Amino acid sequence: MDKDTMTFQSLISDLNTLLGPSNGIDKVSISSLKSLMRSYNSQRSEWTPYAFADYSRAYTRNLVSHGNGAANILVLVWSPGRQSYIHDHANSHCVMKVLHGRLTETVYSWPCERGEQNSPIQASPIQASPIDTCETEHKCSSSETEHKCSSSETGTLRVKRAKTYGEDEVTYMSDRLGLHRIRNEDPDDVAVSLHVYTPPNAARHGCHIFDEETGRKSHVLQCSFYSELGVKVEG
Repeated sequence: MDKDTMTFQSLISDLNTLLGPSNGIDKVSISSLKSLMRSYNSQRSEWTPYAFADYSRAYTRNLVSHGNGAANILVLVWSPGRQSYIHDHANSHCVMKVLHGRLTETVYSWPCERGEQNSPIQASPIQASPIDTCETEHKCSSSETEHKCSSSETGTLRVKRAKTYGEDEVTYMSDRLGLHRIRNEDPDDVAVSLHVYTPPNAARHGCHIFDEETGRKSHVLQCSFYSELGVKVEG
């Protein structure tokens, strides 16, 4: 299906087909996932039913599909001038496509990669999962070797790169590449993005957020979805 005929719903259907019934994306098919995401030209009327905004939050997480249990497919709506915490991806793959506006991604090195590591804190460990041996794994984020990034040393996280993505541009992130933060620089308008997380480890077990100045990390459970399948979640 070409860009002129692909709709948002057909993109979601094709993503589910590509993800398969249970296994999700492996390192061989990441390029296929990115190519498929690029093949859709954003049409606001098609994804608006999933794009719930809430200016009291930095962003909303709106579930579009469970991805056959192998992924979470989400629409995120970013409030003007707001940003995410610096975070890891719980040893999963993340592909992001901008549907509206512009989003700036800043990628950081892991604290231990610069010789200044995390201070010990009380945090619940992420449960081990099969993805712990996949190519996204970083020694600092694996539940089996997490202690290797724990010491009394602290330090500012080092920026590896920053890039702003416009409508229909696609980017990929994993723990192997580092940590990142996403920001909507526009002071007046929301930005909207489509995300595929496979496997959905962060939704199941949480992830880590990092303090930019100290490198300290905290384990957090992800909040519930703001909406599911186009219906706002109550409460």
